[in-house]
Amino acid sequence: MQQARDGDNGWGKISPFWKSEPMLMPLSLSSSVNGKKITGMIMMAVAMLMVPGLDAVAKILMERLPPLQVTFGRFLVQTIVLLPLFMMVPKRRTPVVGHVLAGFFLGLALLSFNYALQVMPIANALAIFFVEPLVLTLLGAVLLRETLGFQRLGAIVIGLVGALIVLRPNLSTYGVTALFPLATAFLFSCYMLVTRRMSQSRDLLLLQFWTGFFSALVLLIAVGLKLHFAPDAQSYLTPNIRELWLFLLLGLLAGLGHQLIIRALSFIEAGVAAPFQYLEIVSAIFLGWVVFGDFPDMRTWAGTIIIVCAGLYVIRCELRQTQAVNVL
Repeated sequence: MQQARDGDNGWGKISPFWKSEPMLMPLSLSSSVNGKKITGMIMMAVAMLMVPGLDAVAKILMERLPPLQVTFGRFLVQTIVLLPLFMMVPKRRTPVVGHVLAGFFLGLALLSFNYALQVMPIANALAIFFVEPLVLTLLGAVLLRETLGFQRLGAIVIGLVGALIVLRPNLSTYGVTALFPLATAFLFSCYMLVTRRMSQSRDLLLLQFWTGFFSALVLLIAVGLKLHFAPDAQSYLTPNIRELWLFLLLGLLAGLGHQLIIRALSFIEAGVAAPFQYLEIVSAIFLGWVVFGDFPDMRTWAGTIIIVCAGLYVIRCELRQTQAVNVL
């Protein structure tokens, strides 16, 4: 990109018109870009299908443990799990400001959402949180100057309509508690944008490790402050064997899920990734049925179809755009 701004055509030196070989390079590069976009969209879809599993495990843990302890434990286990891989990296770079910001935003986002989950059903909390793709796309356009076309924005709005049909949130029922998922939406959007910028120039494993490390550090400070200024019997409880296994599961799923998100954002723009977050509804319905015995009604299935179609529409638009570049 820097070469293109400095006057180069982006493909290298321009050859005489009678030498046709260099003309194949743009087509080859476009095919590579096409493959990376498809890979990024698949990774984002898989990651989003995993997220409700994290919420379900966290909610089970919060039946006895406080949200702050559960959130801190999740990032602590994630950091410990990634530590052996981190030590194997030949050139381990020291953390930079971006790592601190990513950890700060992600740690507070998950803490806010867990406080909501302690009081609200997962479905209602997710319904309010689903304003996040709109915030993410708008922030991406303003701060990162990413392209915001009517097709992307339309897919996000359509997906939001589907989410509302599925989850039927009632903000007035939960009062101030509804502010926690809204805060999560903004904080997670900031985390996604920082990750998007960092993933372009940093090792992805190091990015994830330091993000989890600083999330755990921020939450550890919060635990210390709570124990010092507002101590009570529920500030910290010793986990039992079952809860320790759940913490391990939570850390493993979190590490895998966020690695997929980070890698996806290195291939696609934040605005393209946004509609895929609605796929959380699919696994949320499945977990609600299997774990909690909630079988979806017809409105739930109708909303799910709308959400999936919105994601597929974005994929179709991206492929058509790439194919047009290949033809040119």
